[in-house]
Amino acid sequence: MFRNRELKTECIIDAAITVILAVTGFFVHPLAGVLLLVLGGGLTALHLWLGYRRYQRIDALSKSIDRVLHDEDRPLIADSEEGELAILSSEIRKMTVRLQEQNGKLKDDKRMLSDAIADLFHQIRTPLTSMNLLVSMLSEDDLTAEQRLRYVHEMRQQLSRIQWITETLLKLSKLDAETVRFRPEPVGAAALVEQAAEPLRIRMELTDTAFTVEGDAEMQVDRAWTAEALSNILKNCMEHTPEGGRISVFIEDSPVLSRIMIRDTGTGFDPEDLAHIFERFYRGKNAADDSIGIGLALSREVIAAQGGTIVAKNAEGGGAQFVITFYKAVL
Repeated sequence: MFRNRELKTECIIDAAITVILAVTGFFVHPLAGVLLLVLGGGLTALHLWLGYRRYQRIDALSKSIDRVLHDEDRPLIADSEEGELAILSSEIRKMTVRLQEQNGKLKDDKRMLSDAIADLFHQIRTPLTSMNLLVSMLSEDDLTAEQRLRYVHEMRQQLSRIQWITETLLKLSKLDAETVRFRPEPVGAAALVEQAAEPLRIRMELTDTAFTVEGDAEMQVDRAWTAEALSNILKNCMEHTPEGGRISVFIEDSPVLSRIMIRDTGTGFDPEDLAHIFERFYRGKNAADDSIGIGLALSREVIAAQGGTIVAKNAEGGGAQFVITFYKAVL
């Protein structure tokens, strides 16, 4: 405490004033000098005691901050008193609580990233293992032309899967880095949905899945990126719709907004999964075996980046329903 130069100066000034007053008092009357000396000494002692208390509080606050810095899960000392030190303590407490929250979030993000990398490695390792096996089988001399063609087809499927994973992750990273430049243009919603469904047409035919689009609206969006987002949603519906099922798209238009509702006749969402559907690398209870949980995450990022919203819910009568909304004006 006495290493504080300001406190030393204050103590010296207090002592000097006390001595001057006491000497002056002794000239007037000895009793006056004694009283002034006692009074000055008492005030000096009180000043030191208040300074000591202030240093105790500062020391306690410093130790609390030190515990926070060393990652000890303890809150800062609460201070309900008034004064500059109490205000400082309150502000530091708010700051450390915020830092603790951010630290906890960073730990959760780190854990999630670690799990995601492990899951991603597993998802890429599976097709790579399959491709290694296919290469070994293709090197056999007694293969028939039909077998060779089937193995080549399977290898292409695995390569396409790896390509889709890497391209989707690259797109997500571009969106995170805000390096994507969207080029909005007037686009018909029905034509956009048809474009998004084009890569899934063969699969729809093989599984006898009916696909219908009702209504239309003109939207001001980036055609390529929005088609990509819608395609991922339709792909998710395809994965959860049994053979002979149906995927229905309803488009609504108004002066304020354009809305695209995509509904399937599949199993729908588990209630526990609804809050996490659009989280990266989240795989719901009804997820397909080859799902890694990045398609819907990309769809949400693309739609949100263009000022739209997307909601997932269970449709009345069964199945999943996605509602995509693009606003034409600020409400």
